[in-house]
Amino acid sequence: MTEVLLTHSYHLPYDRKQVRKMQPYPPLGTLYAAGVLRQHGISVGVFDAMLEEPESGFREALRVHQPKIVAIYEDDFNFLTKMCLTRMREVAFQMIEDARRAGARVVVHGSDATDHAGDYLRQGSQFVLIGEAEHTLLEVVRAIGTGGDATKVHGVAFLRRSGSQEIVEKRAPGAVRRFEGFPAPARDLIDLTKYREAWMAAHGTFSLNLIASRGCPFRCNWCAKPIFGDSYHARPAEEVAEEIRDLKRRYGATHLWFADDIFALNKHWTQQFAREMEKRNCRVPFKIQARADLLTGETVRALRRAGCAEVWMGVESGSQKVLDAMDKGLRVEQVVAARRELRQEGVKACFFLQFGYPGETWEDIESTIALVRGTRPDDIGVSFSYPLPNTRFHERVQQQLGDKQNWSDSEDLCVMFKGAYTDTFYRAVRDALHSEVDSWSRGNHAKDFGAVAQAWERVRILEPLSRNLDATELPELAIARDPAGSREHDTERGSFVPLSGLATSAGEA
Repeated sequence: MTEVLLTHSYHLPYDRKQVRKMQPYPPLGTLYAAGVLRQHGISVGVFDAMLEEPESGFREALRVHQPKIVAIYEDDFNFLTKMCLTRMREVAFQMIEDARRAGARVVVHGSDATDHAGDYLRQGSQFVLIGEAEHTLLEVVRAIGTGGDATKVHGVAFLRRSGSQEIVEKRAPGAVRRFEGFPAPARDLIDLTKYREAWMAAHGTFSLNLIASRGCPFRCNWCAKPIFGDSYHARPAEEVAEEIRDLKRRYGATHLWFADDIFALNKHWTQQFAREMEKRNCRVPFKIQARADLLTGETVRALRRAGCAEVWMGVESGSQKVLDAMDKGLRVEQVVAARRELRQEGVKACFFLQFGYPGETWEDIESTIALVRGTRPDDIGVSFSYPLPNTRFHERVQQQLGDKQNWSDSEDLCVMFKGAYTDTFYRAVRDALHSEVDSWSRGNHAKDFGAVAQAWERVRILEPLSRNLDATELPELAIARDPAGSREHDTERGSFVPLSGLATSAGEA
């Protein structure tokens, strides 16, 4: 019998887009929690739903482990988990039901459970863990095991009866712990063979994930941070380098993905990390997420020395007006400079882009297209503005949201408020931009040019037909565009700039 069975609800085959990409990673947050419990003498098992069928597989795990407690502990370092997808919620609810039927007490942790604690509790979970929760889980498990009162633990939410009603009561999380000296993620508790096989079949390499830090101190107003808030704490550089050596030697990783929200925040840490990697002679190509304004020449050179092969930047938009509305704290010219530095060091530069933010016009979209064409990133990822709870962005559009308030999977791209254009139009822009960027790596052959031109022609046709007359505008953007306060729709706006006509003044090709 196992004291605690940990699991998570993300199942890759339920996510159409991720099936096509086929880049599965182990549930790092779940494995960190398992490592902490095991370090303190608690017997643990893990059911990994990433590649295992979550219904029959989880029921079999319940039969084998016969756990006293089931912890549905989502991977806080997986951006797909942070998206709070409804398909994952359905899986989690089924897991709660199955675990209770097996006689286990259920504890849940994750972004969606934090945002919707009442739903998870009423579904049958006894506690929802809030904030950074590895040690909260440890305290709850100890309290349950000794007959103590787990409702007194900092960082838990639970139902309390008040008359005929059940009220969600929350205990504020305790102080944030320094992110050093944690036990290693318990990778030995899951089957990495299936990950290796999936990666080798799809990409000819085997990639594993790790983290060097937790959280992000920047405050982009669309970014939901229900677990870490605005806190940021990094591991010692030598500890990270040691883990990389272990992943290379013990598990045979030939590529790594740093799942940090923001990498290279501290230039001194980055320099130290490069030295530690060189000292151990254990370079493995890796990719990171970083802010463009942090990627100075000095930092990029250190990243390259450490083994960095690819950087994904949250560029979002080529319009300074939109970036300012997002509270991004970034200048377009800093993106151009970062792209130049990365190119000089032979490191791939990739852009995360976002369409549909309130107040974005066709001219702003053109600016984004021009930035992409001018800087020629190696790859792009395109999403639509997605309002998640407890963000300033969500507060601004909350009254416009209907019954659908979350995407079902990562391909369910839709604007759930009153966007400037229809979803069909935004998808057409996404497809055209992807088609053009993909063509660059193939050498811009005539066949590619024809397909790209056709995709942009569809955008040109759709643009005047897809405008929403009552689109959401942020007050500051409306005033900046029309000081007199007129809100009449400008039927002359946004004459389409053809494929060859977009200015490249944003940067060098």
